[in-house]
Amino acid sequence: MGSFSKWLGAGLGFTLGGPIGAAIGFAIGSFVDGFEIDDFKQEQIDYNKDRPTGGSRYTRRNVNTQSGDFEMSLLVLASIVIKSDGKVDKRELEFVRSQFLSMYGKERANSAFKLFKGMVKKDISARQVCIQIREHMSHASRLQLIHFLFGIAKADEFVTDKEVDEIHKISGYLYINSYDFESIKAMFYDSSENAYKILEIDKTATNDEVKTSYRKMVKKYHPDKLQDLGEEHLKGAKEKFQSIQDAYEQIKNERGL
Repeated sequence: MGSFSKWLGAGLGFTLGGPIGAAIGFAIGSFVDGFEIDDFKQEQIDYNKDRPTGGSRYTRRNVNTQSGDFEMSLLVLASIVIKSDGKVDKRELEFVRSQFLSMYGKERANSAFKLFKGMVKKDISARQVCIQIREHMSHASRLQLIHFLFGIAKADEFVTDKEVDEIHKISGYLYINSYDFESIKAMFYDSSENAYKILEIDKTATNDEVKTSYRKMVKKYHPDKLQDLGEEHLKGAKEKFQSIQDAYEQIKNERGL
């Protein structure tokens, strides 16, 4: 089938191994005629021959996450969340497709979506996948994954309790604390208190506490933290960052600051 990393159109590292690599191999086999899992294993071997000595890239900790690694992690987790309510809604599938079209362009998005539909057919352990992700991906990148997953869940205009529970479970596996989880969740709901939840404070917070929390959130969610992922993934980061800005403006207007 040729070089898988070239077919994908982005650099792959740690996601070539472990449970994510297994899911990728299964998914490719579901739509590539004549594909055998041994072919993908050979792709992994050939890929790692070109990596620097001192251990294969996907077994080393604290490496920068490349675009392809984030993309594969996104696909696997999205395939888990989209099935959590017992059905696969066409609007959710269309959201995934539209997101990849906006990020990657038509050719790469089509390939990624084929891969995604293959992953949906496979039972995947969220815990094992998340262990692999958190060992190689920064906290900022993991937050961005959760933001994207909520976008998928909201695509059919109704987020079920099962979907929220699944994303919450994934969040815990990724070592994202409850404050960060509730902050991102609030970005997808309309509520008078959501601005405070987004800034991770209570309505009883003083004006100084509001300003302090805003500065902290700006630092945490600034898109510059995701520069390593490539321009294609910065759109979602900017949307998340804008939610912080909007929440702060709403509170300022309410308080007359």
